Amino acid sequence: MAGSKATAEAIRAHLPMDERLEQPRQLNALLRHMGQWRSSVLGNTYFRHHGLTIYAGVFKGMEYLDHSTEGCLLPRLLGCYEQELHDDLRTFADEGLDAIVDIGCAEGYYAVGLARLMPEVTVHAYDTEARARQSCLALAEKNGVSDRIQIGETFSGDMFEAFTDRRTLVMIDTEGFEEQLMRPDEWPALAKLAVVMETHPDKHPDIVTTMHQRFSATHDIQVRRTALRVSDLPEWLLALPQLDQLIATWEFRATQTPWFVMRPKDWSTAA
Repeated sequence: MAGSKATAEAIRAHLPMDERLEQPRQLNALLRHMGQWRSSVLGNTYFRHHGLTIYAGVFKGMEYLDHSTEGCLLPRLLGCYEQELHDDLRTFADEGLDAIVDIGCAEGYYAVGLARLMPEVTVHAYDTEARARQSCLALAEKNGVSDRIQIGETFSGDMFEAFTDRRTLVMIDTEGFEEQLMRPDEWPALAKLAVVMETHPDKHPDIVTTMHQRFSATHDIQVRRTALRVSDLPEWLLALPQLDQLIATWEFRATQTPWFVMRPKDWSTAA
């Protein structure tokens, strides 16, 4: 199995013979590699039972790809990925949107999922990685929403202005670049846009405080933190040991990455 070979090589790289296994850093590296390997094995079992159809959650029924361009795949397929946002996304759908801007779209989990959830909405998806853009297009075509998803490469702050005449939600997950891009002092148009933003304290330790300071004057802010997954799991997975169930829903995160869910204070009367 290719995944087993890659895991073995990664473990050898992290566990040189002149270091003791008892060191916490080494044990943690070993645990992460083994957990990711087991997740890939469980993913193969998922394929045999369900194909590539998302099992549950806010995007239940979406046909997915056999890979993710970043991070875990199995939690996406199970439908518990970033479960802390599910109620917020359903609320936005109920309130009604005209456009979604997905910055850092990867293979299109949110771009395509939200296009399916909100059939009247146009999604503008951006990613600097060519492989991610290609995968996003393939996922959109697979789910019949490619006519409502516009895919671009780089999003810059001056582009926010083009969306202020519509009820627009900005989703952003850019592995730390949010600190530079999400600046309402430089891009006043942000004051009129709803935002769902992942922050990365591992890259910017003060990012949560910083974003509160930047947006508290214009937005109502809620912070969603990663928690243990409570999910509608398939019977075959419930029959496996609890550790497998935990690994199946694990998102490979090394640290907390709090999400900001922000609505303009005048959202109810927004254009």
